[in-house]
Amino acid sequence: MTPFSLATERLVMRHLTVDDARLMLDLLNSAGWLHFIGDRGVRNIEDAQRYIETRLLASYARHGFGHYHLARRSDGAALGICGLVKRDTLEDPDVGFALLPNHAGHGYATEAAAGVVRFAQKDLGLRRLVAVTQGDNVRSIRLLAKLEFTFEHLVRLSDDDVDLQLHAREFPPS
Repeated sequence: MTPFSLATERLVMRHLTVDDARLMLDLLNSAGWLHFIGDRGVRNIEDAQRYIETRLLASYARHGFGHYHLARRSDGAALGICGLVKRDTLEDPDVGFALLPNHAGHGYATEAAAGVVRFAQKDLGLRRLVAVTQGDNVRSIRLLAKLEFTFEHLVRLSDDDVDLQLHAREFPPS
């Protein structure tokens, strides 16, 4: 796998590894993740390592992109994840982001997602990105609007899932 690195003014992103299990354990069990994304059944470091291997590393191999480890440049503090997901139920790649609760509200998610959107357009040559969110996730909806995503319609990712808002952004041909 080719090493990946993406830097913004305050942040640096890289491929996740099984060594990031503590970050993923904390993130997947945070109140925001559980409420807005859902319980993934990750309860210990071994579960988190398995989640990274089967879900995150598999995406890099299959699609050439995925979620990335997000850290603050100034001190290397792990903040969360941000990246692209290719879901079987959606035609276009999906921008996703999640921060540990103590790092929310500082503009990191907006900065990271903007960097990922630029990467998707310029480096991957994607013409369209989508993002899905629950209707009550006001912060994510506001962030998507800042990144020029517009609401298109409601979608369900699986038969037993809730209705989610699908937002999209198209890029002009280069």
